[in-house]
Amino acid sequence: MFTDRADAGRRLATKLAPLQGDVVVLGLPRGGVPVAFEVAAELAAPLDVIVVRKLGLPHQPELAMGAVGEGGIRIINDEVVHGSWVTPDVIAGVERRERRELARQAERFRAGRARTDVAGRTAVVIDDGIATGSTARAACRVARRQGAARVILAVPVGPPGAAQDLLGSCDDVVCLETPASFGSVGQWYEDFTPVSDATVADLLRRAAPSRPERAAH
Repeated sequence: MFTDRADAGRRLATKLAPLQGDVVVLGLPRGGVPVAFEVAAELAAPLDVIVVRKLGLPHQPELAMGAVGEGGIRIINDEVVHGSWVTPDVIAGVERRERRELARQAERFRAGRARTDVAGRTAVVIDDGIATGSTARAACRVARRQGAARVILAVPVGPPGAAQDLLGSCDDVVCLETPASFGSVGQWYEDFTPVSDATVADLLRRAAPSRPERAAH
């Protein structure tokens, strides 16, 4: 059990401390950024956001039928789609809406700052936990497409077997807790208050270097 996302981030940072080389920490909005903020501070690494949007089922939006990310990344969870009988037109409609929100979030979160260049570097992708894994998988593929030499997914908690399932999308998975009784990410936090866009933007602003970090072109 974690007190809150900051506590989870500090504990995750301890596990990631041995990382060597040129590291960039990438937090998923919204809940992953407070975790990533603590990791970046401990590793003295640059922090950026990696914007991914879940494609939720229209009648059950918390259940991901896939995800989309920056750079045209698109992941579809065939098992959820087939079990829910959603049509391609429905999926396309949800995707259009989420891509508009993705673009809005990326602009707001970075507040005019260029995206941090991950080419040739180790990208540590961080969320506050794994549920279906769709957004985490999409985020890792975004980092890979952006040129990261190595992609590590790091989360405080996830279901048993999640790490193995996600290894095809990244080079390594660090997950502190994999409880057999896993039901949802939120149940493993004493405080799982929703994170606002404003909080994400503020954390990224606070983590921004005083001199320009290497920016993507």
